[in-house]
This record gives sequence, structure tokens and C-alpha cells, in this order.
Amino acid sequence: MTVTRSTRDADARTLTVTAEFDAPPARVWNLWADPRLLERWWGPPTWPATFTEHDLRPGGRSRYVMHGPDGGTSPGWWRTVSVDPPHQFAFENGFAGPTGEPDPTMPVMMIRLAIEERAGSGTRMTVVIAFSSSADMEQVLTMGMEEGMSAAMGQMDMVL
Repeated sequence: MTVTRSTRDADARTLTVTAEFDAPPARVWNLWADPRLLERWWGPPTWPATFTEHDLRPGGRSRYVMHGPDGGTSPGWWRTVSVDPPHQFAFENGFAGPTGEPDPTMPVMMIRLAIEERAGSGTRMTVVIAFSSSADMEQVLTMGMEEGMSAAMGQMDMVL
């Protein structure tokens, strides 16, 4: 399995997910940079995503919709904060309303991605998801985010 560790830190209000791949950093980076590749793994296996906008420049926006097995949808958005291909990427991630605009009633998460070459070969990717409050963290974790993120990232090997 791609994911090697998932750690909650209630004091820091973070969820950290670490994954390792038998691929170079540039290929792992492309899983985030190419929206057609991103669609193949973003979201748990039963909730695939469609990206309608994807701009990885600082200040750029991405919009997506995850499609559930029962026909329901879950729209979301990103706002790119910083990017240093193929090593680092930081973005805000949140839930969206039906028109794709951020839903102000739902938490916003800051996600920081680090991609580094492993000693010998391959890549280690660390994703740190930070929450603005303990209540926001609890709400999103109760919704199944930890399991969903691990399942989503577990699909990355197949895409590589």
C-alpha cells in the first residue's frame, strides 16, 4: 500500500499522511499537477473527482466535484498558496456549494505537501493537513477524512 503512516496531532490540530513510491519525485509531482491524473486518485475509490479548473500558480484556484456511488456529489475547491515543483506545494482546501463557491459554513484546511527523494531510490511524500480549530478538525475527521485521504492516496501507485 502507498500510505505508510497516518498521524493525528490534536494539540497542533494536524493530520499527517506519509506515502512512499517506487517512482522519482517528478512523476509523483505530476499526480498533483496534471488534472487528468489528479482525477484518477483524488477522492476515495467510490468518490472519484472531476476537476473543472486547476491552476497551481500562487493565488490560483482549482475546483472539483467528487461523485458518490449513490449519485450524490460533493464539490470542493483549492486556492494555491505556494508551489515549488516538484518538491513542495501548499494550498487551502475546502467544501463548496452547488455553484462551486466556497461554503462558508464548512471548515477550510491548509494542506502542505512535501515530496522528497528517498535514499537509494523512490520518493517519500508527506501531506500535512492543518485545521484552524479543534472543532474543525473533529468535524472533518468525523466525516471520514483520514480514512478517505488514505484510501485516495492508496490509488496513486496504480496511476504511476
